[in-house]
Amino acid sequence: MSSLATSLDFAAIAWFAAAVALFDTLLKLFRARTIAGAIQAQREQWMRNMAGRDNRLVDTGILQTLSHGNAFFASTSAIAIGGLAALMGSGDTAQGLIERIPYVAKSSGALFEIKLVLLATLFIFAFFKFAWAFRLSHYTGIMIGATPIPDGSNLAACEHHAQLTADLIGVAADHANTGLRSYYYAIGALAWFFHPLLFILATTWVVIILVRREFFSRSYRIIAKI
Repeated sequence: MSSLATSLDFAAIAWFAAAVALFDTLLKLFRARTIAGAIQAQREQWMRNMAGRDNRLVDTGILQTLSHGNAFFASTSAIAIGGLAALMGSGDTAQGLIERIPYVAKSSGALFEIKLVLLATLFIFAFFKFAWAFRLSHYTGIMIGATPIPDGSNLAACEHHAQLTADLIGVAADHANTGLRSYYYAIGALAWFFHPLLFILATTWVVIILVRREFFSRSYRIIAKI
């Protein structure tokens, strides 16, 4: 592998890390102006409505649907991890098969394994995020079940419990969203198998899509009621 290719590979992985870190920083600094922040306000309204109902089956039904999505992605992440582990265990055989794909760049065995490790790391990270979001959904169900029945004398307690429940759902959603972004980043990482410059372009493209969807999408304007 030429020195130019080595320099490009280092630049590509550095750009990937910087782009991911920059986007996460933007989300933290401007959360109130993101679709995640807008939907959190809707969760708080949802929980206030829930606290005022005697029958909360509709709320547990919605929560169960959300929980199933987290379980699906956790299972998908585990399958992806298993497939990548099998590729790493196959050594040169797997590398030879993948590099027969048109336009896939030739690389050393060590660099090929680093590419696989990057993908595996993203899916392992996603698995833990989705698994924890799934668990938090269970805790939220318990919180909904523990919400006091309003009787006119405990409205403040109901409101406080509803806010705590909305906050817990928000934490679960943050973990799920972070796990889902790992899938987006994995798309960029796949481009590294073709060329480091394509890796840089794919990473940039993915981050631009994420920025648009979080800050400037039509969905954000609808949810935020702008």
